[in-house]
Amino acid sequence: MLGRIGRLAVGRPKAVLTAASILLVAMVAVGIGAFGVLKSGGFDDTSSQSWRSQQAITAQFGGRPNLVLVVGARAGDVDSGAAAQAGQTLTQELSADHGVSGVVSYFANHSPGLRSTDGREAMVLVRVLGDDNQIGTTTTRLLGDYVKDNAAVTVQAGGDAAVNHNVTGQVTKDLAVAESIAVPLTLILLVLAFGSLVAALLPLAIGLVAILGTFAELAILGRITDVSVFAINITTALGLGLGIDYALLMVARYREYLSQGASVQDAVLGTMRTAGRTIAFSALTVAAALAALLVFPFYFLRSFAYAGIGVVAIAAASALIIMPALLAALGTRVNAGRLPWARGAQQGSAAPAWGRLASLVMKRPALMALPVVAVLAFLASPLLGASFGTPDETVLPTSAPARQAADALHNDFQGNQATAVQVITTGPADTASVGTYAAKLSTLPGAVRVDSSAGSYAHGAALGMNPSDAGMAAKSAQELTVFTSAESHSAAAEQLVRDARAVPGPAGTSTLIGGETARLIDSEHGITARLPYAIGWVVLTTFIVLFLFTGSVMQPLRALVLNTLGLSASIGTMVWIFQQGHLSGLLGFTARPMDTAMTVLLFCIAFGLSMDYEVFVTSRIKELHAQGADLRHSVSEGLARTGRIVSTAAGLLAVSFFAFGTASVSFLQFFGLGCGVAILIDAVLIRGILVPAAMRVLGRSAWWAPGPLRWVHERFGLSDDEGEGEGAGAGNGGGRPVELVGTSRSEG
Repeated sequence: MLGRIGRLAVGRPKAVLTAASILLVAMVAVGIGAFGVLKSGGFDDTSSQSWRSQQAITAQFGGRPNLVLVVGARAGDVDSGAAAQAGQTLTQELSADHGVSGVVSYFANHSPGLRSTDGREAMVLVRVLGDDNQIGTTTTRLLGDYVKDNAAVTVQAGGDAAVNHNVTGQVTKDLAVAESIAVPLTLILLVLAFGSLVAALLPLAIGLVAILGTFAELAILGRITDVSVFAINITTALGLGLGIDYALLMVARYREYLSQGASVQDAVLGTMRTAGRTIAFSALTVAAALAALLVFPFYFLRSFAYAGIGVVAIAAASALIIMPALLAALGTRVNAGRLPWARGAQQGSAAPAWGRLASLVMKRPALMALPVVAVLAFLASPLLGASFGTPDETVLPTSAPARQAADALHNDFQGNQATAVQVITTGPADTASVGTYAAKLSTLPGAVRVDSSAGSYAHGAALGMNPSDAGMAAKSAQELTVFTSAESHSAAAEQLVRDARAVPGPAGTSTLIGGETARLIDSEHGITARLPYAIGWVVLTTFIVLFLFTGSVMQPLRALVLNTLGLSASIGTMVWIFQQGHLSGLLGFTARPMDTAMTVLLFCIAFGLSMDYEVFVTSRIKELHAQGADLRHSVSEGLARTGRIVSTAAGLLAVSFFAFGTASVSFLQFFGLGCGVAILIDAVLIRGILVPAAMRVLGRSAWWAPGPLRWVHERFGLSDDEGEGEGAGAGNGGGRPVELVGTSRSEG
């Protein structure tokens, strides 16, 4: 199939490029609508108790407040004339707003729980109506209309709606900054790597096609199912990175054939049979790793699978269809725009330093590999103390308005609305049984106060009725709120939720426990319960694909062990930085537990990219082995031939991810730095040192497979009929393969 595509590209390059241009215009037209259909939520397991409690509260009581306005008096307290009048005016205007419901304000009912401990601040609780997108649009308008300071009061906005608004807005700005840094810097590095302006532009073209094509895919999927807006993050970073990876491999191999005297036609065909095959396998391994995200119950994570698989497929298809047509149309002009220092340099030649490193490692594998293993184990050690959580306002910088409002709610009020445990009972319940239940909940460790339709309770004692308490009872449901002073992600808060779930509700009722901490517990359970399936999928697909690629059972096992070691070191480093707080001053984030979903995402993406480079290196080693080279020569020469490509591709891709380090949202910093570190560790330490060492230790068994599996590979494995792997030569006009520089034909 690759040969047929290559012949079509050589025979009719203009037709291929014209068709691709028309398709690209269509993708742009469709992709423009992506941002309008993508959603900002997706962090909840829809089968969990916390999610069901949220739905029950919405059905029975119209929903919980998701926007909290903190009104502060400029002089005196909130009960003074000017401040009280301003608060009452704000309450009246909000109550008349068509985009909200259930406005509960201190200035209307003077509930003590809505007044700060020093009396200088008070809360106005609001329920913003609609789905995720509607809430986002309405919140933007509400913040512009009502969050304004005047001579009497200051107004801050907190709660889920305000936090999501701030996060989404900040992520959009951060992505624009990251791309403005990554794209020009990548172009400069590509020019330096290729020494030619024309050759450097080709990988960027493939990356752009991959990004625009994935936007179109997300626009279509967003109309069919829920897709998170954060899928844009992976689309831009991975699209640019993989586009560069695949195009870099294609261009480097094409220029290598030209430097050996092959015609343009033969160079394109040879590139398709060799580099094209490597790209096809690489894309399959990366897509398989990202597909593991589909097993999780959150559409936030599934969205990254949609985007990741799409961008991998489109990047690979672009490299295998558009790139050969571009190369055929350019011919030798691919080297046009040569920089002065690159003139006369042999393109596609081996990188001797990588070959010498591999030879040195294979001579003394233990001496070279054990220190690297020790360093990686040390970097992985913080994983032993890792704790996990879900995103909240602390992912924002301290200067963000929603973060400041959340800090005020936590520090100035007794019992934080944002961290309160939400309880709903369905079924008939009288006032006495509700009061008894509320009193029991108020005795739980960590509970500050419990509000119910039967009144408020603290430490088992009744505190009296508040004006808003009557609204906590419906015809067949009761709502209770358990306030706590514990942090939402703390062990004490989690224990309070577990204790509350263990307390039986009023007789004849069913009880659901929700709230922010309950969401965290349920989210962690949703991930950990399905994590074995995701890991099993990654291991199984990696083994199958690499076995079909190499015909060996040892190569997939080696790849899994080394990739796991590199990933453990990368994620351990992120624990050291983001959970333990090292570099927090430099990067401007608040130390917090590891984001559970983003950690899983980092694992899947980094694993997929490490398999990308695994295929790049193994393909050349396998080629030389199939041609008769001994183990030492095939590994050293294979690394020499691919080391420059892998290191260049890894450096360029790391730049794309490291650009996210300029972000202000901590989980975006975590994602970018984590992927960048994982890529560099894999390209330098794993590919450069541990792969040669492992191959030397495996020796003749490196390509071993039991008899039945050898038959399977001979029957179903994929190989190049005109030469194995990425190194099989192109025809040189007479049909004989071009002999690559440094290739051994010796027996044994």
